[in-house]
Amino acid sequence: MIDVQDIGPDDWKTWRELRLAALEEAPYAFGSRLADWVDASEDRWRERLSAPGAYQVVAALDGTPVGMAGGFLADEPGLAHLVSMWVAPAGRGRGVGDRLMTAVEDWARGAGAHTLELSVAVGNDAAHALYLRSGFTDDREVEEPATDGVLERLTMMRKQL
Repeated sequence: MIDVQDIGPDDWKTWRELRLAALEEAPYAFGSRLADWVDASEDRWRERLSAPGAYQVVAALDGTPVGMAGGFLADEPGLAHLVSMWVAPAGRGRGVGDRLMTAVEDWARGAGAHTLELSVAVGNDAAHALYLRSGFTDDREVEEPATDGVLERLTMMRKQL
């Protein structure tokens, strides 16, 4: 059974566990690096989960945390960003990613957004396929090197939430 729950600052340990696992297992997929977070203080984790206009959700499979995702409202009215999406290998192919995206989409719609945007690393074919199946479309490719070391990202959008 998949259980999806929104979380806040008091759930920082669960978020930390998942985020560090994500950064270790799939460093190519994120703008952050494991080295940037591995020694982060409790205050820094709580601050991340307290950001204004943000939403975080975790998924558990049979009681074990296996996925995470977040959302941020953009400065542009009607636009929200899907961020920090990751599903542990044990949760892949079991509907966890779909449930996480649905939770963020529901939050975004409730916050007044009509468009959800995300970035996926070029070459992260499994994530790209998941987003396409979920109704996202390719918007543009950013090819200049980023400060996080990811050379290419594909921006995807889902309109009419």
